[in-house]
Amino acid sequence: MQRRKFLASDALGSAALLSPRRAAAADAAAGAKSPGSPALRCDAWLAARAVRVALLSLSLAVCGVAQEAAAPAAAKELPGFWRTRLDQIETTVRSVKKGTVSVLAESPGRRNVYLVAYGAAEDRKGTANYNSATGGRSPFAYARKDGTQKPVVFLLGPVHGQEVEGIAGLINLIEIAETGRDLRGREWAELAANLVRCRVLIVPCGSPDARARCPYDSWVGLDLAENARIGMGTRPDGSNHAWPSVKQIHPMRGPQVATLGAYWNDSQVNLMHDEWFDPMAPETQSFFRLARDEAPDYIVSLHSHAVAPDLMQTAYVPWTVKETLKTLGDRLYQRYAAAGLPHRPSGSVPKEDGKTFPPPSFNLVSALHHACGAVAFVHETPCGVRTPPYPKVNHEQLLDIQLLLYDELLRYAVAHPVNWRPDQPPPAR
Repeated sequence: MQRRKFLASDALGSAALLSPRRAAAADAAAGAKSPGSPALRCDAWLAARAVRVALLSLSLAVCGVAQEAAAPAAAKELPGFWRTRLDQIETTVRSVKKGTVSVLAESPGRRNVYLVAYGAAEDRKGTANYNSATGGRSPFAYARKDGTQKPVVFLLGPVHGQEVEGIAGLINLIEIAETGRDLRGREWAELAANLVRCRVLIVPCGSPDARARCPYDSWVGLDLAENARIGMGTRPDGSNHAWPSVKQIHPMRGPQVATLGAYWNDSQVNLMHDEWFDPMAPETQSFFRLARDEAPDYIVSLHSHAVAPDLMQTAYVPWTVKETLKTLGDRLYQRYAAAGLPHRPSGSVPKEDGKTFPPPSFNLVSALHHACGAVAFVHETPCGVRTPPYPKVNHEQLLDIQLLLYDELLRYAVAHPVNWRPDQPPPAR
């Protein structure tokens, strides 16, 4: 059955924290039934984890890799609304009634990348791809946006497996689309209404391979060093790879890689830094197909870090996009401040790219803009680690950070419809 196949593949992803030979032995001993999450309390999972911990302990003498002793204690305290596991995504998509569910891609690890869509698609296709249309000085030739169409918003769940917070937010957003309330039972009347006014494309998890490799369902109260070990992976001497220098190896293979972190899919590709003109990953290819076909007005790539929430500027996009991101940032941080959440004083000020060396990365959101013209950006959520001096946030606050982002973005999208008609100037921002 598909369900059984899905859970078995998760077990393989968790085993990747061990060496291939030891992981295989652990899976064989446990019957390959683990879903790759320390929060599941079934006997099969406890047995699997015991085998894995024992084998991982043996690994300490070889490479000094730290055990994940804090994971079960933290997992017991997870509230019911905090759902970040792959099996919980599977349950969520199976419960969708008001939207449509499809499989956007199959990952190298043979896991499904799901798409949940709300709102009917409108046929706005033009006569050219976006690049050619802008070459002809009329984006309208790519997508006939005249200010009367439904806004289209593409929410891309985490492409880095340890950045689980975005999954929790998107699962709760799906619940709001279905019932008007999040999984805490809290009503979001305006957000629910704007979900109806828009076409919203939700990919709950952009890289299920990466998520399967992360054994934690939350980082609240844990250490940043453990987050880095799981996310970045380790070197042969047992030390953690570190951001951003870890990106100097890609795909993540070779003698400097002892354990593969959750930054990468099972082909060792970081989906934020694929080859855009010849993508290596099927997940990346599917994101671009979706963007080209749907011509979204806004694309959000959901990420997490240790510091305050950040609606980031995107490199190598038009100045008008940068100004829109500044406005969105100002508005969102005001919402965070009013809710007593960690926030920045104002949105990021636009700046010209490439004036200094090394230049900024032309990353996934930069590339997605150039595929469809969307206002594409990264939103970073804090992860709640206990390590000073980072903000200490609980699960309620983390969920509010996510849902206020969607609330403000859809409010803005409805109030500012995109108008690309060549005979009219664009609306004032």
